[in-house]
Amino acid sequence: MKKLATAILFTLTVAVVPAAHAQRQPTDEERTACQADYDKFCLGLIPGGGRIIACLQRNYAQLADTCKKMLDAYKAEGKE
Repeated sequence: MKKLATAILFTLTVAVVPAAHAQRQPTDEERTACQADYDKFCLGLIPGGGRIIACLQRNYAQLADTCKKMLDAYKAEGKE
């Protein structure tokens, strides 16, 4: 149940970003790429305002390669 709640929170957090960032919903692949890192570094953050992305960026050096690739792609799209 905790994992489901975490997954839902992460999904909503990534989806509920400022209007400038809300051009598309994250894919399942993107959510999956950073789920473990979210659980490790960002669990408990209040969703919104790009807080989760900022948290992941602050911990970039410690992230899994799959999450780094997702963040790099996000940045390349000009969404940061």
